[in-house]
Amino acid sequence: MSEREKPVVVPHDPAWAAGGRRLCDRLRSALGPLALRVDHIGSTSVPGMAAKDIYDVQISVADLDAAAAAFDAPLAALGFVRKPFLRDHVPAGREDREDPADWAKRYWSRRTGDAHPVNLHVRGAGSPNERLALLFRDWLSATPEAVAAYARFKYVLAGAVDDTGTYADVKDPVVDLIAVVAERWAAETGWRPH
Repeated sequence: MSEREKPVVVPHDPAWAAGGRRLCDRLRSALGPLALRVDHIGSTSVPGMAAKDIYDVQISVADLDAAAAAFDAPLAALGFVRKPFLRDHVPAGREDREDPADWAKRYWSRRTGDAHPVNLHVRGAGSPNERLALLFRDWLSATPEAVAAYARFKYVLAGAVDDTGTYADVKDPVVDLIAVVAERWAAETGWRPH
């Protein structure tokens, strides 16, 4: 899927959980010890969530440049292509408090053959963007009443825009709102990435 293709949101598929686990296991094996964590993230990782039928996986690493150099060949062998996206969206309200460099990442995608499509985000271990991806998944998983509302928003948005780039841009402020509530939940519950 390119950024110019129309986004398609589909109902939750119970097979996404097992498929995400298998994919994470395969990536962990292919990437070795530089992959400190391999996590299924994003909407396909949330029980009951409607989503684009694309897995999001996060690889946590100690050094982005070293990992990118080491990961290119094994990821290419699995059908992944590195893309030029080097930074995540910084949530509203954090731009003045946080260094944009803390939101750096490396990104690959797979859209080939019979393999399930994947967005692969490589982020620094302990970085705010690594934490936000895990918090987003865990808060939504623990808050099923929010799943229906967020899914409805995504269905409406996908029907209203013509391309996935616009879809992502419009969705970012909603994720920013979720992050505010999720951070409060994290503080109240003592949540930590696990």
